[in-house]
Amino acid sequence: MCGLVGIFDTRERHEIDGALLERLNQSQLHRGPDEGGMHLEPGLGLAHRRLSIIDLSGGQQPLFNEDQSVVVVYNGEIYNFAELARELSALGHVFRTHCDTEVIVH
Repeated sequence: MCGLVGIFDTRERHEIDGALLERLNQSQLHRGPDEGGMHLEPGLGLAHRRLSIIDLSGGQQPLFNEDQSVVVVYNGEIYNFAELARELSALGHVFRTHCDTEVIVH
């Protein structure tokens, strides 16, 4: 199972301590030894440790939608993601990976 970390400040939207987020993410290295990623913006810090299962080379997280307005860190399996991706592509969404997680941001 992958590891997820989030720090939120939804009222004041203060800068999130990136070093703290990195330390928290490193503390769960055993949850996702394949790679890690972080996203920081005012009021939000997300981090992810990845255990690769689907799209071994292209499922890095956090993942964003086309215009970077939606971000997600996720652990789980979306078994019908290929069908969902086809439907979303037909509606004009652009996918950059073959990772099941990407359907969430669209």
